[in-house]
Amino acid sequence: MIHIKTVAKYIRRSPYQAIAATLIMSLTFLTISVFALITILSVRLIDYFESRPQISVFFEPGTPQEKIEAARKTLESTGKTSSIKFISQEEALAIYREFNKDEPLLVELVSADILPPSLDVKAEVVTDLPALADLAQKSEGVDRVIFQKDIVDTLSQWTNAFRQIGVAIIAVLLIVSIFVILTIIGIKITIRRGEIEIMKLIGASDWFIRMPFILEGIFYSVFGAFIGWSVSYIALLIFASSGLQSFFSGVPIFPIEPIYMIAVLGIELFAAILLGAFASFLAVFRYLK
Repeated sequence: MIHIKTVAKYIRRSPYQAIAATLIMSLTFLTISVFALITILSVRLIDYFESRPQISVFFEPGTPQEKIEAARKTLESTGKTSSIKFISQEEALAIYREFNKDEPLLVELVSADILPPSLDVKAEVVTDLPALADLAQKSEGVDRVIFQKDIVDTLSQWTNAFRQIGVAIIAVLLIVSIFVILTIIGIKITIRRGEIEIMKLIGASDWFIRMPFILEGIFYSVFGAFIGWSVSYIALLIFASSGLQSFFSGVPIFPIEPIYMIAVLGIELFAAILLGAFASFLAVFRYLK
């Protein structure tokens, strides 16, 4: 308790340094929170596309059922498919109506006769998709083949690149945060060197003297982490309830359940304690011999 009172006294004596340290830590953990949210959303987005039919084989309208069955058997005979689902023209119309339920004029203009029957194909192994797509394209009555591997690959590449950029930015901010806390704690130790000498003369242990400075560094880090997390969560709620949710209409990546955000907060607070303690340890061992 005495250490907490001492920390509060140190912060009151130099509020601008405390604000500067907290702002730097807030920026660091805001960046971490943003990239954590982007990671969660990108994983959900990739999972969504991977769960969709990986190959859609569209036949010309009016193609006899025998030809469609022949194409199905040809694909199944490869042993590379995990599932093949037939979508009739009537089912295609139902899907079309559901997708365009907010556009009644478009729904009225389309009938089942003009929609193509199709096969939705999933492969056992993603690397088999090109061969299956080529084989499907050669089947009689096939109009076109939509191959979604390129979409998943592109999303994965962008996600990986974004993660690498995020790791680099976070690493730089963490280093800056450590130096900021180290510098501020070092300055405070230098200013209070007279008080520290008096405390040593009356028998105070080294750890009794060091602990308030270490707790002060942890306070800056933890408080900054909470602010950064709060700003990111508020921004997520604002954007998710407006533009983002409509932009990703039909893709179930929202909402992000509160349990995920609580988990992110817990991880960030734990990291903040370690970061603040580490930076403060460096300062007290450097300036308190």
